[in-house]
Amino acid sequence: MNDSAPRTRLDALRLLERVQLRDLARTRRWIAEEEQHQAEQAEGERRRPPVPDWIIEKGIGDGPPAGVHVGGCYAAPKWPRALGVSREQARAALYQQVPACPHCHPDKDLGAVDGA
Repeated sequence: MNDSAPRTRLDALRLLERVQLRDLARTRRWIAEEEQHQAEQAEGERRRPPVPDWIIEKGIGDGPPAGVHVGGCYAAPKWPRALGVSREQARAALYQQVPACPHCHPDKDLGAVDGA
C-alpha cells in the first residue's frame, strides 16, 4: 500500500481540505489580478485624451496633408499621423484642396462641399 495515501476517513477529509484551501487561495489570487487589471484599464480610459472633433491626416515624410476626417472616423490614422484640429482649420484644409475622407465625409459636415 502507498504510504502517502490517507489511512482513515479523517485523513482523507483533511487532505481534501488542504487541496480545497490551495484551490481557494489560487482563485482569490486570480480575482485580485483581475481586479488590478480592470482598475488599470479604467485608469487608462480616464487618462485618455478626448477624441478630437476634426482630424488632418499628415502626409508621409514632409509631404502635404493626406486627408481631412471627422473625429472618430474608423479610416483616420492614429497618432502620430493624425493631428486634431479645430473646425476652422479643417474647413481651411478642405478649401486648400486637402482631400475629404470618402468614409466620414467631413466636407458635408463642414459645409465645404463643391458649390457651398
